[in-house]
Amino acid sequence: MEYATRIREKLTAGLAPDRLEVVDDSARHAGHAGADAAGETHFHVTVVSAAFTGKSRVERQRMVYGLLADELRERVHALGLTTHAPGEAGA
Repeated sequence: MEYATRIREKLTAGLAPDRLEVVDDSARHAGHAGADAAGETHFHVTVVSAAFTGKSRVERQRMVYGLLADELRERVHALGLTTHAPGEAGA
């Protein structure tokens, strides 16, 4: 299964997001540390979820990292995050 699909499935199951965007940015990082010609090493994820309500930015990131621990250990080298609770600016 592709890593983008795994990321979507795990974040959907763990956070029940109102909005979820998973963008594979690997091609933009060719030649950088951790890059692989096969791709799926660098992602940017935007998540809007009620699970983030009342949580700090660091707490939100830890929640996402916890859900994606296997992917980060196996192949994903870089994970950019935008996390919001519903109703927040940018959500």
